Amino acid sequence: MPLYYVAATVTVLLAGLPLERRLGSARFAGALAASQTMGIIGAAGLAWAIHSTMGSWSFVLMSDPYLGPTAALCGAAMAASTTMPVLWRRRLRMALSTLLLLLVLYEGSYADLVRMFAAAAGMFLGPFFFGRRPALAWPQISRREVRVLVALGVAAFAIGPVIAGLSRHAPGPLAVLRLLFTDIQPVDPQALKNACASGPRSVECQMLLLQLRAGAGGIFMAILPCFLLLLTAEGLRRGRRFAWGSALVVLGCTAVLAAVHAAGVIWPQALGSAQNDNMDFQSLSHIHNKFGLVVTLMLPVVMFLLVLGFRNLFPGRAPFGTYARVSRMVLMLGAGLAVVYVGAGMALSPGFAPVPSPYQFLADVPDRFLPLGYTLDVPPAFFPQSTAAVVLYEGTGIVFWALTGALVLQSFLQTAPGAHTPDPSKVRTILRSGTGNPLSWMTTWPGNRYWFTPEGNGYVAYRVNAGVALALGSPVGSVADYRTCMEGFSRFCDENGWTPCFYSADQAFCDEAAAKGWGAVEVALQTILPLAALSFTGRQFQHIRTSINRARKEGIHTEWVNYAEAPSGIRQQIDDISKEWVADKKLPELGFTLGGISELRDPEVRCLVARDVDGTLQGVTSWLPSYSDGRIIGWTLDLMRRRPNGFPNSMELLIATAALTLRDEGYSYISLSGAPLAGSLQNSHDGPHTTALARVLDWLGSRLEPVYGFRSLLAFKSKFAPHYEPLYLVYNDAAALPSIANAIATAYLGEISGFRRLGLAGQLLLPRIPGTNRSSD
Repeated sequence: MPLYYVAATVTVLLAGLPLERRLGSARFAGALAASQTMGIIGAAGLAWAIHSTMGSWSFVLMSDPYLGPTAALCGAAMAASTTMPVLWRRRLRMALSTLLLLLVLYEGSYADLVRMFAAAAGMFLGPFFFGRRPALAWPQISRREVRVLVALGVAAFAIGPVIAGLSRHAPGPLAVLRLLFTDIQPVDPQALKNACASGPRSVECQMLLLQLRAGAGGIFMAILPCFLLLLTAEGLRRGRRFAWGSALVVLGCTAVLAAVHAAGVIWPQALGSAQNDNMDFQSLSHIHNKFGLVVTLMLPVVMFLLVLGFRNLFPGRAPFGTYARVSRMVLMLGAGLAVVYVGAGMALSPGFAPVPSPYQFLADVPDRFLPLGYTLDVPPAFFPQSTAAVVLYEGTGIVFWALTGALVLQSFLQTAPGAHTPDPSKVRTILRSGTGNPLSWMTTWPGNRYWFTPEGNGYVAYRVNAGVALALGSPVGSVADYRTCMEGFSRFCDENGWTPCFYSADQAFCDEAAAKGWGAVEVALQTILPLAALSFTGRQFQHIRTSINRARKEGIHTEWVNYAEAPSGIRQQIDDISKEWVADKKLPELGFTLGGISELRDPEVRCLVARDVDGTLQGVTSWLPSYSDGRIIGWTLDLMRRRPNGFPNSMELLIATAALTLRDEGYSYISLSGAPLAGSLQNSHDGPHTTALARVLDWLGSRLEPVYGFRSLLAFKSKFAPHYEPLYLVYNDAAALPSIANAIATAYLGEISGFRRLGLAGQLLLPRIPGTNRSSD
């Protein structure tokens, strides 16, 4: 009892304090009192109402008192959800309602019932606490939310029987389903005593003893169908077709098994006495008539039809050959574990009783991987006795299914082929004729996929990783079509089970998305230098003029080249400078919005190089065109590399020279590009979770500074007195922010090895050494 009070106190502190801050003290107290009272009244009323149909369950409810804070806290949480944004409110209510309903249907205690009614009361009363009436209309939900609901239903259907199976006397109306989904059979002490009366070596006694000491492995194999359904639920949440088919297979097998036992309830002679004794459906005292039991047993059929009916919600497919490869790996894994089991079993054979022969070990292999207890009532030929034998006996199956589950989950994360194939010529045509922005040319780089508007006058460049469609920049096309592109791309992602987001989107698109309820957080600052009135005069540009004059004195000059057409000597020096720069970082070269040598091969990219009198390259910059209505209006700085021991002011020289030359050629601006993870990172449009993300990005930028120097780069660009324009991460689902952060990291880092990931993690987590900071140039 003291432990209960301690747990209750901790629960009140952990849940109550944030709820009180959100609701206010008066509303919080009112929500606690009202939900607790209405929860008890509702539970008592239901117990009385079902007395005539489910008398035994009603008796259990009426004889089971409840006194505790959890029901009141559930009601207060539901009331507090009124103040949350729509998606967060729906998720909290959906998760809490599913959990409470699950406990009522499978566990079925009076406390569970009070919590459920208290939560319902809090959800209803919440708007009244804030002077509003509850909205009783059916909410508008997207295809993605329906998909999540189906996945949640399958997950609940998988977890419920485990809850009932772990509680021997669970009176819930669906507790009978534990006999279909689990092989958990609690050992009755009297049955164990009777079975072992003739000696501990009897088969029945050994089976009960094995069941009594079954650890994690034994329980895992007992609930294997539930594990498989949970696995498919994650795939269903991601919209994967393979998960949909797998869920139908598991649910179909369970439905057939349920139909057989339902027939056995209606016609007891239809099944053998041994099967009836094993399943013992008639002993469930809380169901008094065969009709109620048959209806309960038909729930797997209902779930099968439900998943079948929503087939169109799960179109996502893995790349061709994925599941053939997974099947081969699973077969190899199973064969390897079978060899290990037989070999190790022979070595540990004295730890089994009776000591098995090699043939018996071979015959026992299928039972290590499959829950044969569901269909066969055959006792094992031998039982483990020693600790090592128990680990081998129980662990073989759990290792196999855990690794198999990991392979399947990995297949759910793999990029499914998009409906729009890359078309570089179409992309460049739209890019030249539309209204682009300084980052738009980056959408032509390898690695991007494209979604085109139905009219073909706009597109979104994106990459898919871990179920996130990460779009690069704002949509390319007319600014007036931003909303159309956003909505169309969002529908396209929804159909494929992806979460859409836009990385490095401009302010105009961010405002358009905010009007549709999307969230945003600033992730970078773009530096724009207008050219019309540019002249590096005045005190603030003294450093720039000094760099130009020093270069002239040392005989260093600049020239424009095209990398693809440049002499081999120049190309070789550019390659050497770039390789030396990358090697100096000792960590992966970033991509996505940061170009490298491969992007220089584009014939429309211009390079400006600095050479000394000996022809040695001191530095190189590359410039990407920015089109509007068929003509180039500006250029964007991309690659910046200088020789480590060469002219120290080569970057100032190259950028200043490029700005003056491009001004004279009649262009409107140059962009010194964005500085990722280097801005204020404070502006957000979606509450505290976005602020938390901003703090994480700010920390990440500070930890990467010694290696990539993003903030030093931003400070360097400030020498040119540019205009700063914020760039945003725009998203429609705040709950997906962790996945979005992972997708961004993968986009920048690419597919790097585990060792290099460890190196990057070490750079982030280990203390920084003074004097190691290097700028990105």
